[in-house]
Amino acid sequence: MSYLLVSLLIWVATCAQSEAAGNNKVLALLENLAVRETHSIFFGQLLEQGFHVDYKVADDPTLAIKKYGEYLYDNLVIFAPSVEEFGGGLSSEAIVEFIDDGGNVLMAGGSNTGEALKDIASDCGFEADEEGTFVIDHMNFDTKDEGHHTLVVAEAANLVASPYIIGSSQSPILYRGVGLVTDSSNPLVIDILSGSSTSYSHNPLDPITSYPHATGLNTLLIAGLQARNNARVVFSGSLELFSDNFISALVERSTGGAAEQSGNAELARSLSAWCFHQTGVIRVDKTEHSLLGADSAPEYYTVKEECVYSVTMSELVKGEWVPFMGQDVQMEFVRIDPFTRQMMVNSAGKLTARFIIPDVYGVFQFKVNHNRLGLTRVATNTQVSVHPLKHDMYERFIVSAYPYYASAFSMMGGVLIFSIIFLHHKELETVKRKEE
Repeated sequence: MSYLLVSLLIWVATCAQSEAAGNNKVLALLENLAVRETHSIFFGQLLEQGFHVDYKVADDPTLAIKKYGEYLYDNLVIFAPSVEEFGGGLSSEAIVEFIDDGGNVLMAGGSNTGEALKDIASDCGFEADEEGTFVIDHMNFDTKDEGHHTLVVAEAANLVASPYIIGSSQSPILYRGVGLVTDSSNPLVIDILSGSSTSYSHNPLDPITSYPHATGLNTLLIAGLQARNNARVVFSGSLELFSDNFISALVERSTGGAAEQSGNAELARSLSAWCFHQTGVIRVDKTEHSLLGADSAPEYYTVKEECVYSVTMSELVKGEWVPFMGQDVQMEFVRIDPFTRQMMVNSAGKLTARFIIPDVYGVFQFKVNHNRLGLTRVATNTQVSVHPLKHDMYERFIVSAYPYYASAFSMMGGVLIFSIIFLHHKELETVKRKEE
């Protein structure tokens, strides 16, 4: 009996481990297998974060990310800048479909970015510069640069203001690669790391005869996307940014100053954690609504009643769901347009709002649509009906109607007095004539 019990426990643990690994499976598509060695620190970080990584060459004829209608992987790492066409049944369209179905992609390009990555980037709202171009900065480069000023030192101040995406490191970033631009009208795209005001994208071997593809702060080094289905994409214009050489390098600015450790390691870890949904993930656990002081939701509400609406939210932190402590969550009470909008009060992950039902009846919705930089989008709505007052719920006497009440009662009093006088009054002359 004990043997069967032990066997059952081992089987359950094995299934749990398999399921956990299945939820964190990463396919790394590499330019060649040497990339696994030159970027070993980054891939070691992925393993430390609990991911199970499969390594394959990008043009492997056996490539497949989908089988029997199910995806084999949750996340993709594409470190193959020059690939023109993926192997097997994989294509740029298949990867875009993977993103549309909720998959996450971290990819890195370079000065030789091929059409395959450019097609994916274009569908995600990014655009890489032409082949052979680099980001050049004549004011902010490392002393190890070879003379073209393409080994750029990007300051932490140029990173997006979201610790969920970039972590907390304030060290400079070493970068050598192609420049990116994004569509400023696309609300889903995130400018993660931009160049300085003196940077531009161009081929360092060619003279500048036309306006560069990207200049100044519009020159992006890393761009991101969080789709409406919360799928995430990170596109770095530099594969070397994730390399062991750049991660372990000391930054020595051309303008002088003490050498300091590059922030590439912290940035690479934070980008992968955010892209693969280990940070910046929130969810709605429960929604409740009721009249003030009641324990359960009523069948319907009546105008001018005071109600309470609450939402319980959690955040994924280090693999565990903990109460979400955000203080900027808003709720709306909507019938076509919002009739009530207010900030909710957070108490250990339970966000509450109290308000009075507007004096308008119809079908309403309690709505929460929380969309903040670096966090997954959460939206919830609960439909309720609001009824008008019943006939016995109106006030019996309205102060503003007192003059009308007075006029009505004065008329009634006048009629009563007139009736009494009319009934009891008689003319004396007429009585005397009758007596005669």
